[in-house]
Amino acid sequence: MSNSTIPPFGAMRRKEREITSRDEIDAILGLSTVMNLAFSDNNVPFLVPVFYAYDGAALYFHSSSKGTKMEILSRNDRLCFEVSVDQGVIENDMACDFEARHRTVIGFGKAGIIEDISEKVRVLDMIVARFTDRKFSYPQGSLDNTAVVRIEIESIKGKKHGF
Repeated sequence: MSNSTIPPFGAMRRKEREITSRDEIDAILGLSTVMNLAFSDNNVPFLVPVFYAYDGAALYFHSSSKGTKMEILSRNDRLCFEVSVDQGVIENDMACDFEARHRTVIGFGKAGIIEDISEKVRVLDMIVARFTDRKFSYPQGSLDNTAVVRIEIESIKGKKHGF
């Protein structure tokens, strides 16, 4: 997994804001519970927030097996993801000099649907564990109608400002 080999990632313009530590990038991915996903279909973007899990190697989300996300993924499995934490505003005396305070991770990946039931349950448990310590079982009907998607991270970068 590279930090800059997948277009359109090039060199970061503001190097002093770049997060180069993979540990810091992983920490950001571990802090948030919502990830924004950008899909593209026939040159039309589609952006959606999802609950997610991260296991240190890949990102995961779940969805209804039907709907826009899954329709687009069936035609284009490439996507962009974004996770932000600590959002705020850095005020200034000049209106045009206000800046965003944030820590953000952005990356590109390839999505694949998990078919194995035990792996689906494992990932759903990871997502649920982000919100509660409670344990759940999943009715077969729910598992049949739920898509669980693994995002193979191909490139990833982090950026922070105001810290």
